[in-house]
Amino acid sequence: MNEDWMNQAYPKESPVSAPSVTLGGYVARTFGWMFAGLLTTFLVAFSGYMTGWIALVTYIPGWIYLLLIAEVATVVFLSARVTKMGINTARALFFLYSALNGIVFSLYFLLFDLASMVLIFGVTALFFGVMAVMGTVMHLDFSRIRPLMMGGLIFLAVFWLLGMFINLSQFEMIVCTLGIFLFLGFTAYDTHKIKEFYAFYSQDEQMLKKASIISALELYLDFINLFVYLLRVLGRKK
Repeated sequence: MNEDWMNQAYPKESPVSAPSVTLGGYVARTFGWMFAGLLTTFLVAFSGYMTGWIALVTYIPGWIYLLLIAEVATVVFLSARVTKMGINTARALFFLYSALNGIVFSLYFLLFDLASMVLIFGVTALFFGVMAVMGTVMHLDFSRIRPLMMGGLIFLAVFWLLGMFINLSQFEMIVCTLGIFLFLGFTAYDTHKIKEFYAFYSQDEQMLKKASIISALELYLDFINLFVYLLRVLGRKK
């Protein structure tokens, strides 16, 4: 999902235009889309908790698996087809994913103390902000650690997949701690990639807007995963 789509064949002879936004403006716009996605998730989750409609969703057989499939399909389709779809379509898919994630997050309001969730959201924002600044201002070669981070991501996916069928709760705290450090690294890595996307598509205004949506999605996923793992480690359950 990361930079693979950027390497797809793109017609260099097609008409291009200079970007109408500076690098600073582009970074701000990308983070703006990310925050809009987070707000969408929060509004859907909180409304599900306050109105109680999330309880109705749980009566649907296999609802959690249906949501998981829908979320994965949305992300994969957006990442694979972003170069060919319209900007409005890319934005719509981004907000669709944010809304679907909000349905899942309604359950966290049922499981965890609200004050605890607010506190951990603040901690997440602080950690995320620090790593985002590091990714922006520090000139690090993140390509060297990318294979290690991808290996960690695969490990987490396999662990939670196995956890659906066998009891691995005794290892959960260790794995969640690993997840925290992993997504701290991804935050710096994905923030650094914003500048690379800007440089790569600096002569194509349309692709620059699409790249902004992809970067916002990646940062959104980093923030959400960091919040979830911090909540699992530090959160106070009801």
